[in-house]
Amino acid sequence: MKVSTAPAPLPASIADGVFPAGCPSRTVLDHITSKWGVLILLSLSEGEQRWSELRRRADGISEKMLAQTLKTLEKDGLVRRDAQPVIPPRVDYSLTDRGRELTGHLIPLVTWAYENAEAIIGGES
Repeated sequence: MKVSTAPAPLPASIADGVFPAGCPSRTVLDHITSKWGVLILLSLSEGEQRWSELRRRADGISEKMLAQTLKTLEKDGLVRRDAQPVIPPRVDYSLTDRGRELTGHLIPLVTWAYENAEAIIGGES
């Protein structure tokens, strides 16, 4: 059996709507596919984590960018922030249902990128 590698066509419902500059989907795509957004979402796909765990996982992220990315993803309804009323303060982050649905789509994309990165960066065909 031969498997087609032809890309699937865009659904008719979005084919003309996703490309205009004012389409809200472009803002959402910018948030979720940003360098740090993808890494934070993937990290949280493995379960609830604290700030320090997320910072360690996303090697190279600054405190400012982690705070900004988490705030954006929380505002978008993808990440849940749970502040515990204890001393010292404890904040846990997790995915919402929508965030879990999204990471189900992101994981295959990131897996493909990881598996093909060396060939692409190395210039192989």
